[in-house]
Amino acid sequence: MEQSFGELAPAQPFRIEVPDETLDDIRRRVGDYPWHEMPDDGGWGYGANLDYMKELCAYWLDEFDWRRQEARINRFPQFTAPIDGIDIHFVHERSGNPDALPLIISHGWPGSVVEFLDIIGPLAHPERHGGNAEDAFDVVAPSLPGFAFSGRPPRPWGPRRMARVFAALMTDVLGYRGYLAQGGDWGGAISSWLGYEHAPACRAIHLNIMTMRHPDGPGGAEEEAWAARFEEEQTLENGYRIQQATRPQTLSYAMMDSPVGVAAWLVEKFNSWSDTVGDDVESVHTKDALLTNIMVYLVTRTFNTASWIYYGRREEGGRVLSPQGRRVEVPTGCALFPAELLSWPPRSYVERVYNVTRWTEMPRGGHFAAMEQPELFIEDVRAFARTVR
Repeated sequence: MEQSFGELAPAQPFRIEVPDETLDDIRRRVGDYPWHEMPDDGGWGYGANLDYMKELCAYWLDEFDWRRQEARINRFPQFTAPIDGIDIHFVHERSGNPDALPLIISHGWPGSVVEFLDIIGPLAHPERHGGNAEDAFDVVAPSLPGFAFSGRPPRPWGPRRMARVFAALMTDVLGYRGYLAQGGDWGGAISSWLGYEHAPACRAIHLNIMTMRHPDGPGGAEEEAWAARFEEEQTLENGYRIQQATRPQTLSYAMMDSPVGVAAWLVEKFNSWSDTVGDDVESVHTKDALLTNIMVYLVTRTFNTASWIYYGRREEGGRVLSPQGRRVEVPTGCALFPAELLSWPPRSYVERVYNVTRWTEMPRGGHFAAMEQPELFIEDVRAFARTVR
């Protein structure tokens, strides 16, 4: 279901330049945080670990350099474009290869374009990173509406509405006649809608998560076993999701006033959703990487509006792509990372929702695939793209 937004204004260059006053206020709030208690047997079992949060915040105050991370993001060309009433922020790294395949990569929650800083260069310029020039992409990495440097929608938008906006970004603003879409977390849902409603411009999609569901549910013993296992796995993970899908405004009053609160809410997910060694979040993510992503939410004051997407999806109808059981017919590549929060169904189920043409079971990695295993991620996207170029 294509939707025209009329003639759209051209994109304008953008740079991140956070005022010193904003950084000083965040530091003050972190330094003044009134630490409290945790059960003696706490670990990470009750949520964000108190000892680790104190360690992270000490590093935040004494060693973390936002300006260095800001400059790292600003190395990539960034723009904003007005679409559907709000400004959409995006990185646009052109390869320079006239045969490059346009690729839009969509992040999710609690992520941001920070997830992609290690993959944008190799995807756009493979010849500079030990690859072949013919695998080059023009990489577009937007901030989701309501997230980070993109504008705030007037009320919650779900992934289907966001897909319409991103389709307009690729075709109407950037002028691409065809493109590939990739996504994890919410980006997986957005990419699914791009493939379902915005083909043939969206020529194919690559997913590292399975968020969509078939209206008929699972069928057969293997699929039934997966469904039961999935529900059990999600029991202790559903709290944040239910809160943000039903009462996001109530949560916002605490979080918008507390950098430490936002950090704890996000870091817990990076620990429990990643392929860590035990509960050592830094076996996968550095403090700098964690804090840079956290700071993106803080300096833009978007914790609240980023959570709205959960409410928006509920209003759009939830996880079911098509009540009639129609599937995404564009070629679909599936990259299965073993520690993914939302475990993949059997391939038989996935093929009732997507036209699966590539199925890769990864040896390691979790929910934040582009951050955790950038080499595996890049190679699978390249290999899939070779089949649809």
